[in-house]
Amino acid sequence: MSQLIVENLTKTVGEKTLFKNIEFTVVNGEKIGLIGINGTGKSTLLSIIAGLEEADTLLMDHPNRYRIAYLPQEPEVNPELTVMETVFMSDASIIKTNLEYELALKELSAEPESTVNQERYAKYQNDMDNLNGWDINSKARTILTKLGIDTFDKKMSELSGGQKKRVSLAKVLIEPTDLLLLDEPTNHLDVESIMWLSDYLQSEQTAIIFVTHDRYFLDELSTHIYELADQTLYSHTGNYGNYLESKAIREEMAAATDDKLRNRYRSELKWIRRGAKARSTKQKARIDRFDDLSEKVKKHSDDTEMEVALKSTRLGKKVIEAVHVSKSFAGRKVIDDFSSILQSGDRIAVVGPNGAGKTTLLNLFSHEIDPDSGVLEIGSTVKIAHFQQHTPIMNEKKRIIEYIRDTSNDIEGADGVRISASQMLERFLFPTKSHGTPIGKLSGGERKRLYLLKLLMEQPNVLLLDEPTNDLDLETLSVLEAFIDTFPGVVLTISHDRFFLDRTSTKLWVLDGTGFIDTWFGTYSDFLETYVAPGKLEKASPNVNTDRDLNVEKNEKKKMTYAEKREFETIDKEIEKVEVDIEKTEKEMSACGSDYDELARLTESLNVLNTNYEKLIERWTYLQEMNEG
Repeated sequence: MSQLIVENLTKTVGEKTLFKNIEFTVVNGEKIGLIGINGTGKSTLLSIIAGLEEADTLLMDHPNRYRIAYLPQEPEVNPELTVMETVFMSDASIIKTNLEYELALKELSAEPESTVNQERYAKYQNDMDNLNGWDINSKARTILTKLGIDTFDKKMSELSGGQKKRVSLAKVLIEPTDLLLLDEPTNHLDVESIMWLSDYLQSEQTAIIFVTHDRYFLDELSTHIYELADQTLYSHTGNYGNYLESKAIREEMAAATDDKLRNRYRSELKWIRRGAKARSTKQKARIDRFDDLSEKVKKHSDDTEMEVALKSTRLGKKVIEAVHVSKSFAGRKVIDDFSSILQSGDRIAVVGPNGAGKTTLLNLFSHEIDPDSGVLEIGSTVKIAHFQQHTPIMNEKKRIIEYIRDTSNDIEGADGVRISASQMLERFLFPTKSHGTPIGKLSGGERKRLYLLKLLMEQPNVLLLDEPTNDLDLETLSVLEAFIDTFPGVVLTISHDRFFLDRTSTKLWVLDGTGFIDTWFGTYSDFLETYVAPGKLEKASPNVNTDRDLNVEKNEKKKMTYAEKREFETIDKEIEKVEVDIEKTEKEMSACGSDYDELARLTESLNVLNTNYEKLIERWTYLQEMNEG
């Protein structure tokens, strides 16, 4: 079994030590999610393993011919190469042959009468036969298509930044490799591509270390979690949900943090479980019951979400109204006759395929562009903050604290207490010792976090968030989610992060790419489960044929037996009893202090209860559907 052994790995950048004497072993088939706050060295660690960056000290052992493929966060590409030529740039002989074949085909297509071209094409066609290279060729085209790239002869200079990242991802996915290193592979991918990528990577036998902000993707793919914190690498067996559970227990046992931080982990764990199980029932009664239970669990620390709660500018009755708004680019209608009224408290996710016009819609609402027709009426009290995909240019010599104080020295919290710029930096995970750091020394993710804080310090009452999750660490996303929970104004969000949208949105504007915008009430996962078949996003409007399809489905269902009717009458009480037992067990866990044996016993008991609870919910769903039939 091939494996990579890393020992005594230390890396210092300037005066900052990222990690010191860390060690780990990667075994074939493991899928390792690498997490940590921006600036802790996640990208640097991948770059060192890939051999592209020097470490201060490092002992690395692996078998001869151990192959590593690496996707950086911002891949560099040759602008003069085509898509297929870029994908086939490799040292592997079978992929080199594919490149030569593509070049020969290109030359033959340009001059089909050339004898030289004909002979060269025949040679590489024969080589492809001998090496069985056609499988790689077909695989490359399939992967590109799944990632939304369907024009293979375009030059890389003609592609957008997101398209270049997807081509680079396809390149590493076809590499014969023992270890695959992926830095934010889901950036710039739509939901269909992310779902496909998760399934594809799970089926691969190669070892993978990946950095991602997408918590559903992280939970679905990972078999291990590596956490970089305090210059140390912590290893956890299991997926992201398992990590959150062990993290919460570790924090409780060590008494290292207060109840607010522990409840944040518990709350996130509930959402992960809910995303995997409860939401799949699509039954409002069960979801409401789950929400009630979550509130009971959190009630012992009701100020959890107040950590970053700020007083925002007052919103009047009128917020923003779109009246028959249309917008076209180069003759293509992007927004077509859209009308809607934003109300205080709205939490709207703007979703749809790449290129459908999501960013255009936010730019219209921020008045950065004007509609071709129709009007956008904005209330006199509205104060908009627009978080854009690309971090604006910053003065790299300016210190962090100065950058924030340029906006305000302090800010009023929701409770009326003034919060200094320094305190806000700490709440956004910039420790006091870092406040004098020049911006030029920050990582890309740290700059994005700083930019986000600066916008919030302006105390807006309407937030337009365009891909806020790209490049932000999970801790920062938790802070932002907590802020949105208590934000009294309006939030419009574009993101491909399913978890973030589920946490922060209650309504969807669904763009189909033709200019039409439909409205969906509910979570993004509910929408996906209803209108996304395995690996395929349905293009039909959510309102089309829904009732007819449901009626057909119901007519085909069997009737309940007498025993099932009796079971259905009592299953609610069984579920209630398990919920009470779960709540009781969680209270006992919180109260057992440093009694590790008792905590281990209660943890095992809680796992059994949760398993039973999930089985009861699945059974209740089946019986409910039978009863409705």
